[in-house]
Amino acid sequence: MSYKKYYDRSISRINSALESLFSDGDFKQKTLIDAMRYSLLSGGKRIRPILFIEFCKASGGDPDTALIFALAVEMIHTYSLIHDDLPCMDNDDLRRGLPTNHIVFGEATAVLAGDALLNAAFELMLSDKNELFPGTASMLPKKLPSAETRLEVSRIIAQSSGAFGMIGGQILDMENENREVDVSLIEDTQRLKTGALISAACVGGCVLAETSLDKRHAAAKYADAIGLAFQIKDDMLNVTGDEDTLGKPVGSDTDRGKKTFVDFYGISECERLVEKLTLSAKEQLSYFKNNEFLIWLTDYLASRNS
Repeated sequence: MSYKKYYDRSISRINSALESLFSDGDFKQKTLIDAMRYSLLSGGKRIRPILFIEFCKASGGDPDTALIFALAVEMIHTYSLIHDDLPCMDNDDLRRGLPTNHIVFGEATAVLAGDALLNAAFELMLSDKNELFPGTASMLPKKLPSAETRLEVSRIIAQSSGAFGMIGGQILDMENENREVDVSLIEDTQRLKTGALISAACVGGCVLAETSLDKRHAAAKYADAIGLAFQIKDDMLNVTGDEDTLGKPVGSDTDRGKKTFVDFYGISECERLVEKLTLSAKEQLSYFKNNEFLIWLTDYLASRNS
């Protein structure tokens, strides 16, 4: 099987698992559930859950054990996108080629849908029987990780999502609009806003597998490099990409007065930086056995057009 087919099959498995969330039951909060599922099932690369599963696997862990946590990371990522698109933040009308959540359901419901997805992620990670998630019992591995391990993974994910992680990066991103900033601040912002949850996926997979500290450190360095490369590539596509391919407007950062890596370096230098960071990320994968797919994925992300 080619790595691309393996990647597509991994996406299909994750999408199928996400589809089962909140799929059964006579919910009184149907509007809220519909809004949550609308964004959760709107597609995407599923990079974070795939990284979680693959780093667990490369560390000698059971990938089936990682699925629940991988889904939780994707739920948190989805909530952040719903809130990022709100009128009080980026005020975007399009995400992944579809109207954004607040356009379809209204701003108040979109806020609540994001809040509910964040909380549901931790309910999913910390529940033994998934009683709150009809249809997900089949996802539970035969043997759950220890309570201590699950709590540590949950703590890592919580920290990466909070004030000193993704949310902290979001406030910096908002404050960077329409003012002079230097490139080091942009790097710090994106390491939090984009990179923190990617790091949680990579390191969390290692922790779930109860692997050595050197592998966890290598996973953190990998995530730092790939997260920054991912954001630089996003900035490039925001200038050179096609709206139909991206599924969102191009040039939106400039319209909001945001300085990007392209503003500081230009397209050619950004391309060189993506190559350098991609190479650096792949070097960290030498700590892991059976790393061939992760090497392919790292190159694939660097060459993407959406």
